[in-house]
Amino acid sequence: MLKTMKNALAVKEIRKKILFTLGVLIVFRLGTYITVPGINAKALQSVASSGLINMLNIFSGGGLTNFSLFAMGVSPYITAQIVVQLLQMDIVPRFVEWSKQGEVGRRKLNQVTRYLTIVLAFVQSIAITAGFNALSSLNLVTNPSVKTFVVVGIVLTGGTMFTTWLGDMITDRGLGNGISMIIMAGILSRVPDGIVQIYKDQFSGVTGSDLWEPILYVVILLIVILIIVTFVTYVEQASYKIPIQYTRRLAGATENSYLPLKVNVAGVIPVIFASSFISAPQTILLAFTQNHSEDTWYKIMTSIFNMQSTPGMILYTVLIVVFTFFYAFVQVNPEKLSENLQKQGSYIPSVWPGKETERYVSRLLMRLSSVGSLYLGLISLIPLVASAVWGLDESIGLGGTSLLIVVGVTIQTINQLNGMMMKQEYVGFIRE
Repeated sequence: MLKTMKNALAVKEIRKKILFTLGVLIVFRLGTYITVPGINAKALQSVASSGLINMLNIFSGGGLTNFSLFAMGVSPYITAQIVVQLLQMDIVPRFVEWSKQGEVGRRKLNQVTRYLTIVLAFVQSIAITAGFNALSSLNLVTNPSVKTFVVVGIVLTGGTMFTTWLGDMITDRGLGNGISMIIMAGILSRVPDGIVQIYKDQFSGVTGSDLWEPILYVVILLIVILIIVTFVTYVEQASYKIPIQYTRRLAGATENSYLPLKVNVAGVIPVIFASSFISAPQTILLAFTQNHSEDTWYKIMTSIFNMQSTPGMILYTVLIVVFTFFYAFVQVNPEKLSENLQKQGSYIPSVWPGKETERYVSRLLMRLSSVGSLYLGLISLIPLVASAVWGLDESIGLGGTSLLIVVGVTIQTINQLNGMMMKQEYVGFIRE
């Protein structure tokens, strides 16, 4: 009877978190349909196939299509996170000091990230408004002027900060990582439109014996997506088990203890970082479209930061590899791991405690990150190559980046749910 009541309380708590998360996501989705005042969103249809629009739509949940309050999404926040984390690598001494101060230092770094997000969001929003206004033959902004662009910049910056706040609310009171949940919600919201787009492209005006070609196309596409999803799910759940032994036998400790490290230690974060890192220069370049579109430097930079071009694909893959190695060491700090093992009176067999354990974990992280970076780069690159070779439409939201994010966030959310249920069981066991 008591166990049943405890399970009911656990289910009630989880239900509250799920409902809260869904409520926040509904608010976010409603905001993506509110167009910024003074903007003619229909003018974006002329550049709707732009790679930048497709990329930014991932981070804004389709908000850029309507040029809504959340058109910038969380892209500036992610870019600010990248910059602040890079500055912690012995570049800014104060940031390095804060990174070692635990929760207090983390709050200071988060505050700096917020301030930098405001600056980046304002600059990017003005650049993207001016750029798309030029690309859409000056029809996007109904009354182009400095005042109008500044007002639009302020509105979009406010939208970005509100979106970031919604993500924080989900992290604190809801289910899963808030920013990741918002990105995933945006991706999934585009799937119905993608299905409609496939139907129009393949079945519109096709009748009789000609139907077998589009049907075959859809079947092959579904099989490929299923294979990729299965492969991604398998790799995301794969782990390397480091054997652990204790200097003294603890009560209830098993003889064969181990420390699991995921094969893809960095998760999906490197893909998000790389996409955001490329989208930031693209938005800034848009501001120079009207007056410098024929300049050599502009063409070179546009080619480099365009994932539909060969240089852009190479840069995108390189960024994913670099961020995979970088974020793996952020997720698992070999020095702290070695210290924690010593404090627990445990060690890795055949490895001396202290510096030797730290070096062992660092080498292991390098090997795992090599596999993880190749895996992330391959999954992200396949749809881009397929789009360039066979002319597949990426706007349907079925790209490798989107699949990685959706599968990764889904697995993390399921693991969190399982952890919450297990926590309730342990709490009940201890109280009994």
